[in-house]
Amino acid sequence: MTSEAVIAVHKDSVVTQSIQGKHVRTSDVILTGLIYLSASISILLLIGIMGYVFVRGIPMVNWEFLSSVPSSLKGTFGILGNIVNTLYIVVITLLIATPLGIGAAIYLNEYAKPGKAVRLIEFTTETLSGIPSIIFGLFGMVFFGNTMHLGYSILTGALTLALMVLPLITRTTQEALKTVPDSYRSGALGIGATKWYMIRTILLPSAMPGIITGVILAIGRIVGESAALLFTAGSGFILPKNFFGKVLESGGTLTIQLYLCMQKAQYKEAFGIAVVLLVIVLGINGLAKYLSHRFNVEK
Repeated sequence: MTSEAVIAVHKDSVVTQSIQGKHVRTSDVILTGLIYLSASISILLLIGIMGYVFVRGIPMVNWEFLSSVPSSLKGTFGILGNIVNTLYIVVITLLIATPLGIGAAIYLNEYAKPGKAVRLIEFTTETLSGIPSIIFGLFGMVFFGNTMHLGYSILTGALTLALMVLPLITRTTQEALKTVPDSYRSGALGIGATKWYMIRTILLPSAMPGIITGVILAIGRIVGESAALLFTAGSGFILPKNFFGKVLESGGTLTIQLYLCMQKAQYKEAFGIAVVLLVIVLGINGLAKYLSHRFNVEK
């Protein structure tokens, strides 16, 4: 046999012995079992919560429930006004927070030089995202409501929520921009493109899945917020007479109406609203996954 053949036979025997001698450790089996157990508990908790809410709330959800407002004279209870108010809050908040968040992320990631200032800004945004929402509500009520004389209004609530979701949009956009390879930047600048042209035509489209995911997660937080809006937007449920006039009026979202129903012991109505909120949250999560997958495929 040649020396090459002897070496090949020796390698095969070593691999065979190492595979045969390999054994499964007890600790690996236990940890794997704990991981599967934790995942199963999480899934069961989700199914249990959703199942209980749907069983209690679906009988309450009908066309009248979704297309009317509470009326003592007609004896009806509906959430159409709250749905409209929620849409107002979501749209206005995103119009304020999205450009600011994406612009701040672009500056921190592409223009600012690494140093104490950048670390301080990043630390500040992370701290801001951890502040309880009720504190945002107190600040919004004092600053936007009293100091700026906006009172209890949808605009006050939207400005307050913009401060809450701004760190989320900024951080997710930063992480999305960091995933873009540096070769994209150097290649674009090497062929004579300006920095802003490179950011606008190459970096942002490449980072779009992460940016969209961050924005949709922000929508989910806006829809589910209640403490901050209770102090800033109020609990009005009247349908708007004109689009712009409603912005300066009190407007209670679905979560505010849910809180008020529980406070009044209107449990059937509260579970009906909870069903609508769960459907909205599931739809937002599904939309996030779909858009992220679609942009990844297009890339």
